[in-house]
Amino acid sequence: MCWRCDHPDATTEDYLEELQATIRDHGWAVQFVESENRPFAYTIGLHDHDLPELLITGLRPEVSASVLNSIAHMIVDDGTTLEPAMHVDFEDRFLIEVVEVEHPDVHLKFGVRLFGPRIRAFQLVWADNHGRFPWEPGWGHGRRRQPVLGVRTELSSP
Repeated sequence: MCWRCDHPDATTEDYLEELQATIRDHGWAVQFVESENRPFAYTIGLHDHDLPELLITGLRPEVSASVLNSIAHMIVDDGTTLEPAMHVDFEDRFLIEVVEVEHPDVHLKFGVRLFGPRIRAFQLVWADNHGRFPWEPGWGHGRRRQPVLGVRTELSSP
């Protein structure tokens, strides 16, 4: 069940306080947005570390949270730097490409409420079982869809 379902008399402000407590305790929170066709999840709180928030689309809540938390630990705790076009081999399970989210203020509603509309976000776009990304011919993952919320860029040279 969702937080709102478990707390029917609570307000959005109550939920924002809950998010702030989670961020204080853990460094960030993961927000899942339920949708029949286009579920997505995103971090809230990486902004406090001067980092872009992370977002992932098209996966179940447990998988989304696992990926977001793992990558967040990589960048916060281990100092890994993410940049658009970078590829990440996620636990030998699937390949991810980093894409800058074009309008994070549209998708990260609670992040915007806490940190303002100027937050940045990177989408973690995952490849299908054949290593193809959504922009490549033949991409497919059953009935799941994976909207890409930004424009791909080339990896910059050092």
